Amino acid sequence: MLDDLDRRILRHWQAEPALSPAELAGLCGITPGKAARRITRMQEEGIVEGVASVIDWAAMGYTVEVSLRITLDKTVPRAFDDFIEAARDVQEVTEIQTFLGRVDVRLNIIARDMAHYQDIYRRRVLTLPHIADIEALMQVARIKAEEALPL
Repeated sequence: MLDDLDRRILRHWQAEPALSPAELAGLCGITPGKAARRITRMQEEGIVEGVASVIDWAAMGYTVEVSLRITLDKTVPRAFDDFIEAARDVQEVTEIQTFLGRVDVRLNIIARDMAHYQDIYRRRVLTLPHIADIEALMQVARIKAEEALPL
């Protein structure tokens, strides 16, 4: 699937996503054309899903982050589908995860301050369908947030 050259390209690209194929080629000791072909292949195979900008939410004024663990009413056949569809429409939800176990869904929510969070919670979260239970965990500090794979 991936050979050493692919891993080398990905290692450099993870460290500096803004590198062009020509810059990656220079770092990997190959031609720009070969680097571009490898990158295109990895994108077509779904290994590289895209290149994204990472935004510092706090710098944008969002200083509160809350993780909500939600248990759904499983007696409703479409509970998961209805809930997830509605949760996608809440702009302040930055992540939705589903689980097996007591907790069914986790929502990550950002807010400007506690008053803003309370408004989101009351007007947007509590109106989501099929909620049986909610547990809120307020983030105090982000110790590690690493998306890169050890290549």
